[in-house]
Amino acid sequence: MRGLDFSSWQALLSTLIGLAVITLIGVGIRLLVMQTIQQRRERENRQINERLRTLIAAYKTLGGSFTGHLAVDPTHLRDLKMSQAREPAGEDGAVIGSDRSRRIRDAVEAALSDIILLGTDEQVRLAARAATDMVEGRPIRPHELVVSLRDFIRGALDLDPVPPSLGIPPQGPARPAGGGKSGRNGGLREDSRQGGGKGGQAGGAGAGMGLGAGLALGDDTESRQ
Repeated sequence: MRGLDFSSWQALLSTLIGLAVITLIGVGIRLLVMQTIQQRRERENRQINERLRTLIAAYKTLGGSFTGHLAVDPTHLRDLKMSQAREPAGEDGAVIGSDRSRRIRDAVEAALSDIILLGTDEQVRLAARAATDMVEGRPIRPHELVVSLRDFIRGALDLDPVPPSLGIPPQGPARPAGGGKSGRNGGLREDSRQGGGKGGQAGGAGAGMGLGAGLALGDDTESRQ
């Protein structure tokens, strides 16, 4: 307060203006710093959310099944086609076999790639080992990697860890959905095409009846004349 001058109105006014300018500069700097920190936090939160979303999707792919064949068949599509070509044909001439294991393998391969990109050190090590086994043609059992993903995701979401005494069964890759939905949609499209054909036939019949009625009316008029 020693540097303030209140000896005259002009000095008081200039002092107040100076204080206002200094206050505005301080508030502006504080707002700029707060905005920078908030943007950095939002960017970090988006990165964390994207990482969690990717790892959760990988967890669902690798551990979405508790029953059935829980190991991943490493057979590639070209090897599957070669094996199917060597198999005898069925009664209807089709080759016995299915690409279901190949679709599971492709989904697991994409999940392992995501884990190697965004996982922890332990998860990257387990995913790299699983990818190596896949390349070398050995079956993959992803249960250990699934447990690591589950513990990390629950910890990141501030959830209590799964009790060790709970005894969760071994988990394996999720089985892909069948083609029932496309079949139903195909049936709907077929019904619509059939309905359109029936509607066209009905319209054609109505037009024919109208044309016949017009010709009959014209003949009747000429006979009267």
